[in-house]
Amino acid sequence: MARTPIWSSISTALTAEIAAGTYAQGSKLPTEAQLALRFGVNRHTVRRALGVLAEAGLVQPRRGAGVFVTSVPTDYPLGRRVRFHQNVLANGRTPSRRMLRSETRPASAEEAEALALPLASMVHLIEGVSLADGVPIGLFRSVLPAERFPNFPQDMTRLGSITAALADAGVADYTRALTRLTAKLANGVQAGHLQLAQGAPLLRSVTINVDVDGRPVEFGTSWFSGDRVTLTVVPE
Repeated sequence: MARTPIWSSISTALTAEIAAGTYAQGSKLPTEAQLALRFGVNRHTVRRALGVLAEAGLVQPRRGAGVFVTSVPTDYPLGRRVRFHQNVLANGRTPSRRMLRSETRPASAEEAEALALPLASMVHLIEGVSLADGVPIGLFRSVLPAERFPNFPQDMTRLGSITAALADAGVADYTRALTRLTAKLANGVQAGHLQLAQGAPLLRSVTINVDVDGRPVEFGTSWFSGDRVTLTVVPE
């Protein structure tokens, strides 16, 4: 197996420490010389690791002053009831979503199986970017039964929230019946939307959400920036 580059390991370690509050927002990181001594590497390797954090928007170098923490990764609990807006608001940030795609078409075999629909049933497909304080933290794709939710695309555009759009359609509550988490690397399109370098680490979450009667209402896939989001599995 290929070894992880040491600069990547350093950036991962520093990201985890920023997320844990070891280095608070607005605080100064140790100097390049101090970090080089700590990790047993040269300053060029440290500089590359800090560059990854800067590209992710977590730190900002100030000439002659050092490197300062500008943002803390968003803590994103994964429980039975996962709500994007609530999770971001709980971190003291402002959530928003930017739509990229909206269409109605026949379901693929995978989508039909996930939503317990006959093959080729019509579904709504919604894709977009999830943001916290205007910074992209992830991409999302939601697939929903078109017959059950005929007005979902318009409601989603109007409300900007899947939860609110489903509530408008009569689904007051829904829960997560399945979650699959996989590590991925950002392709060119994903990197562009998330303002990351191509090949940056992503966490992919594939979910099936069901209503109170156990009927699937959404087949969702999200790709979170590995440096901007900390996924936490919450047992319920």
